[in-house]
Amino acid sequence: MNDTVKSASLAPANAPAGRTPYSDWLQTDLLHSLQHPVSDHPGEYAWIVSAQVSELYWMLIIREIQAAQAQLRADDLAGACRTLRRVVAHQEPLNATWRSIAWMTPVDLLAILSCVGPRYGKDTALQGWTFRQMVYLLGIKQGEHLQHFLPQPQRWQQLSTALAQPSLYDDVLAHLGRQSFAVPVTALDRDFGVPYTPDQAVEKVWREVYAAPDRHRELQQLGETLADIAEGFCAWKHLHLMATRRTFGARPAYFGTEGIAWLLPTMNEIPFPELWSARGFIGDAPAVCPHASRQQHAPGNGTT
Repeated sequence: MNDTVKSASLAPANAPAGRTPYSDWLQTDLLHSLQHPVSDHPGEYAWIVSAQVSELYWMLIIREIQAAQAQLRADDLAGACRTLRRVVAHQEPLNATWRSIAWMTPVDLLAILSCVGPRYGKDTALQGWTFRQMVYLLGIKQGEHLQHFLPQPQRWQQLSTALAQPSLYDDVLAHLGRQSFAVPVTALDRDFGVPYTPDQAVEKVWREVYAAPDRHRELQQLGETLADIAEGFCAWKHLHLMATRRTFGARPAYFGTEGIAWLLPTMNEIPFPELWSARGFIGDAPAVCPHASRQQHAPGNGTT
């Protein structure tokens, strides 16, 4: 039997004409028909592909977070940790997409946008519905962004629902509460559609989780995985800010606002706030802090 016959026997009898199982499963013909440059600039194709890949990874992260939320609600901590570790893995290639367009100068980008704007209008990936849903799931609830999706009623409703539902962090705190940690009622029974207010009582919960290396080991793993996710998210925002600096400078960019000024405040939007603020209280401080010791013996402080 020749190789041609062997290969043909591997394909299912009902395989669509003109397709292989690989192309049919991954829809490669459709995938490679979705890029429609409107300028003559050779970098536009790279820009489109980079943005489309980002969209796919945002949706992948959304699905993973939703799966982890279901696992946390079932108190399947081990399963939730495994799922959230995948989110950390997905963030690596997502953030790496910036390298594909890092070479662009203002001349390059403006040549592209000067053709895109008249055809499609002005917008930003930060107003894409996948990015906004991911941000809501990470606990950064900003209802004012819903206005940008009024032209998409289905997506407006989808995001309105995501805004009103618990975030990943809300489900983490609820799980900690069911494990007999003293999570305050105000952190559990609240309006999930408004920004979360950090609470010192939640800081104490995280301090208890980390109180001893051999206690609550799975919860510590959860905390460190959440920290990795927050770092990956903040790294993406930093790369976006630097790309804006590099290609736009101080020009008006986002809805008439200077791009850098619009992005800078978002750098302080770090998910899972008490997980970070509690770091100043986790662990035993040294018996004698060398900095405090130097301060005590500094000239003019009244010591001898």
